[in-house]
Parts: sequence; structure tokens; C-alpha cells
Amino acid sequence: MFSSLHRARTRTNMHFFPRSFATAASPLVPMQLPSKMETHIWYILPDEVKNKDLQNHYLNLLSPNEKVNVMKIQEGELQKRALLARALLCLNYAIFFLDVSHCQIDPQALMFKKNMFGKPELDLRISSELCLPPLQFNISHSSSLIACGVTMNSPIGIDVEEKTRKIKNNIIAFAKRFFSPNEIEVLSAISDPEIQRQEFIKLWTLKEAYVKALGRGFSATPFKTFTIRFNRTARGSCLPGCETNEKAYEVSVEPRDDPENCSRNVTFALMELLGSHYVAVCMKKDVNIRGTASLPMKLDVWRTIPYVEDECVSGTEAVLPISGFA
Repeated sequence: MFSSLHRARTRTNMHFFPRSFATAASPLVPMQLPSKMETHIWYILPDEVKNKDLQNHYLNLLSPNEKVNVMKIQEGELQKRALLARALLCLNYAIFFLDVSHCQIDPQALMFKKNMFGKPELDLRISSELCLPPLQFNISHSSSLIACGVTMNSPIGIDVEEKTRKIKNNIIAFAKRFFSPNEIEVLSAISDPEIQRQEFIKLWTLKEAYVKALGRGFSATPFKTFTIRFNRTARGSCLPGCETNEKAYEVSVEPRDDPENCSRNVTFALMELLGSHYVAVCMKKDVNIRGTASLPMKLDVWRTIPYVEDECVSGTEAVLPISGFA
């Protein structure tokens, strides 16, 4: 079901900081690069990072520009989440670079920018001399979880939503503002209000992940311009809210109004994480790799506190696959 490369493995040289954090952190542990059609998901729970010295250490890992961007945020919890997201991203590049080059990289040397639609990406004009591996990444966060998706070569989008997210308006009325007619029909067919709300959240996360994988964002690729479909499999109904079809459907996308900017050449994965969040991942397929067109995504899911603890939770109760997993 999941990639077995790091299944149920905790790094043997994980280390823990005492309450009085030591500023001389232990060296980073190298991580093997993702293989073809494989995605690594790293997540942080902000409530687990309470040590102020550790947070200051993360701040010192950032480039001067990134540090300024974090410090501009006035609200404490928002600033903390921004700091953890940037630290997670920098350290992901650092550990994969270590696997390739067998030498440490200063995370401060990594510079990031946003494309014309606002998607963050590595600034190769500044970082090209580092000979970094061709990683693609995307970040998403809720108030209680931050996740980073990493692939090799293939553009990726990830979205995280809390299962308890409340919809202020009537769900169908709200969906009519953003969703396609087919998606509205699917939601309208679900009579149970709670199941309908859960399926709305799943659809939203999948659509967010898709536009982020395209690198265009919501403004350039409105949600109404494409349809997320839950395709019937041999095991059951195509409606994810039906009780008889647990893990019995796959996800695909169908462009509607803008086929030039909405690609079908993607693969999706949807999971429940920690029993509290939905995580949707969308990855562009590499057309240069023969035989991968119909392959599902392989995923390794890692819980982390950078420089403190890394634990692979793939194949554990923390990760419940819903659709699209190898």
C-alpha cells in the first residue's frame, strides 16, 4: 500500500533536545531521494514545538530575506507557523542534498521566490552553484498541522484541511459558488449532513492540491473550470460518502472551460492523517517515464520536529489511505 523504502522506520540516530536547548545542533541525517512516482510527505505539529530556543535556532537557519519575512508577521501563532514551514522546507533540501553530495549545506544559502501566480519555488539564479537535486516541493498548513510534499522532477501540490472545519453557509449554496455542476450533483446526492460536509472538505483539498500542482493557484485556475471525479472501481460505488465503498474509488480530473490550462496528466492521493486532517496530494506525471501513466503514487509519510526527531508513520494508524496509493 505504501512505499516500503522507509516503512515504519524511525531514524536510528534521532536525537532529543533537553529543556535548555543546546545551540550546537547535531549534524543532519541524510535522506534518500524520492524515486520515480514517489512523494515524501513531512509534517510538523506546531503544538509539539514549544521550546523557544529551538524556535530561535530555526530562525537562524533562514536566509536574511526569509528571516525578515517571518518577523514581519505580528500575530504570534501565525509567525510560528510561518517559521516552522520555512524551516521544514530548508531542512528538506538540506537532508536530500546531503544524500547526493555527502557534505553539509548551510540552509541559509537556500533562497526562495514565488512564481507569477504566487507558488513558492527555489530561486535557482541564486542557488544554482549548490548543484541541488531537482526536487519539487509544496507547503500547506492548517492551524494545527504543517505539511511539505517533496518529489523528484514532478511538480506537486499539497493541501491540508482539518476534518472539523466548519462551513458557515449552506454547503450546497457554498459549493455552487466554486464547484462544477458534477461536483454539486455528487454532494447533493449525500443526504447525511455530516458526511456531506466531510466530502465537501475532501473535494476542496483535492482541488486545492490540483491548482497548486499546476503552479497557477486559485485565481488563475478557478475551481469551476475543472471537475474532480471519484471513479468507480471493481470494489464498489464511485461515491466516497457511501458506506459500502471504503477505499473503493480513485480520483481523476476533467477540464471543463479551460482545457489548455487544466491538465489531465496528473495523479492524486488522498489520506486521513492522525484522525484529524485530510491531506490531498496531486503530482504531475512524468511523460518521459514509460509505463507510469496508470501507476498510483507511492508515499512515505514522516512526522518530524527538525533537528529533534523524525519518524516514518507510513503503514501505521496515523495514516489512513483513502484513494490513490500504491
